[in-house]
Amino acid sequence: MKTLTIKLTGPLQSYGNEATFSRRTSYHYPSKSAVIGLIAAALGYRRGDLRIKRLNELKMAVRIDQPGRTLTDFQTIEYNQKNGKRSLSYRDYLQDAVFVVAVAGEDQQIKLIETALHHPKFQLFLGRRANVPAGLLVTQVFDEENPAVVLRQYEWQAAKWYQRQQRQPKYVAEIIADADLAKANLTTFVKDNVGSFSQDHRWHSYRTIISMDVELENRQYHGQDTSHDIMANLEG
Repeated sequence: MKTLTIKLTGPLQSYGNEATFSRRTSYHYPSKSAVIGLIAAALGYRRGDLRIKRLNELKMAVRIDQPGRTLTDFQTIEYNQKNGKRSLSYRDYLQDAVFVVAVAGEDQQIKLIETALHHPKFQLFLGRRANVPAGLLVTQVFDEENPAVVLRQYEWQAAKWYQRQQRQPKYVAEIIADADLAKANLTTFVKDNVGSFSQDHRWHSYRTIISMDVELENRQYHGQDTSHDIMANLEG
């Protein structure tokens, strides 16, 4: 077993949870179905491919390195052309967020996924088709088989300007992981295991997750010299 880390960053990301027609919200982190969709697209699996469901077997953890801000967009939808009836649909996005996803599987499977992410068969996107990654994906493979353990030790990946803004030697990041990857007093159910991506019958099942905090070193922290921080921000 090996673990593959994937840095997800882009101008906009959106990881839809259960929503109504008029309002589509987003998880504050990448859902497992979104990550599986990303991997499936890289591998060239079409929506109805039965191999997609097997990707649920990957163990997964996500670390929120830069939460980003919520942006709400709206669209005008004409659902009855004869009488001109229209409706508004609101959609939430995460702006300038940075996440590190860690997935674990058999050695050959992880090697295949990493290669596919750098040579994708289909377009890669972060939750929705319009949300493209900010450049090439940054990946790394570890011999450790527990994704949560890897994310506890992995260097903080937030943008340098965000790290400087924190003005603390340590940053506390949240890790969301499959419940069997670590001990926790509280578990939660989320409906983001992929049943099918088919447009005719899309469905998901529940999985159990845990949430925990981890302290990360802030390499951009320079003590209490605020003048240094101001100059560093001006320099980008």
